[in-house]
Amino acid sequence: MVRHFLDVGDLTAEELLAVLDRATTTKAALADGTSERPLADRTLAMVFEKPSTRTRVSFETGMTQLGGHAMFLGPEDIQLGHGEPLKDTARVLSRYVDVVMARLFDHADLEELAAHATVPVVNGLTDDAHPCQTLADLLTIREAFGGFDVDVTWIGDGNNVAQSFVLGCAMTGVDLTVVTPPGYAIDDDVLDRAAELGATPTLADDPADAARDADVVYTDVWVSMGQEDQRAEKLAAFEGFQVNEELLAGTDARVMHCLPAHRGEEITDAVLESDRALVWDQAENRMHAQKALLVTLLE
Repeated sequence: MVRHFLDVGDLTAEELLAVLDRATTTKAALADGTSERPLADRTLAMVFEKPSTRTRVSFETGMTQLGGHAMFLGPEDIQLGHGEPLKDTARVLSRYVDVVMARLFDHADLEELAAHATVPVVNGLTDDAHPCQTLADLLTIREAFGGFDVDVTWIGDGNNVAQSFVLGCAMTGVDLTVVTPPGYAIDDDVLDRAAELGATPTLADDPADAARDADVVYTDVWVSMGQEDQRAEKLAAFEGFQVNEELLAGTDARVMHCLPAHRGEEITDAVLESDRALVWDQAENRMHAQKALLVTLLE
C-alpha cells in the first residue's frame, strides 16, 4: 500500500517519533562524514505552484545526499493548471519517479494528486497544512530542550503552519497555547483531529499573558503568499500580536519562525537576530527531517 504524507496525522505517534529519531541519526552522520545513500537511483519530482527557498533547496539537497535525484517542476514546466487533469499528472509522474513532493495552493488538489498516484505524495505546503515544517519544528524543539516537556505559545494567524503544528504537538505531548485575533483561529476540524490524536491546545487572546511562562514563542507571517489583497485588513487585525522585545521582557522564551519573516510586522529584527532565535535551526532541520521522511516512505 502506498503511503502518502499529506498532513502530520498520516503518521502514527510512534511513526512520527521514529522519523524524528531517524532525522537525528542522519543529521549526526552528515556531520561526521558517515552518511549512507539509501535512495540511490531514486527520483523525487518536486511540483511547485508556489515558490519557496527552503522547500526547494532542502528537498533537492536532501535527495542528493541520500544518493538520489530531484527534479524541479514549476508552473511553466508541466501541464499542472494548464489543461491536464491532476489525475493524469499523478498517473504519468508515477510511471517516471519514485516519490512526488507537491507545493500547491489548494489542499483538495493535493488530495486529488495523491488519490491517483501510485507512488508516495508528500505535502510541501498547501493553504491548509504544512506538515514538513512541523517535522522540523518538533526536531528543533527536541534538540533545544531534550524532549517534548515544553510549553509553546503560538502568536498570530491560525494558518497552515499553525494547523499542522497543532496536530504535531498533540501527538508528542507538547503543551501548546494558541493566541489569535478574532476571525483567525485554528479551524474547528483541526481541533477535533488534535483531540483524537491526543490533546487540544489552550486557546487564548492575550499575547503577553500567554507568552509569560512559555519556553518557546512561535509566530509566522500575517499576510501569506496569495493573500496580498488582504494586507491592510490583516495588519489592522493583528495589531498587538507582534513578537518583540517588550512581549518577551522578563521571559527566557526561545523564538521560532518558519520563515520567510516579514521583519517589522509579525516579528522585529531585534528578536530575529537575538540569541533567543531558533529559526536557523528550524530552517536547517527541514532538510534532515525530510530526508528521514523520504527514506521512511520509500522503505
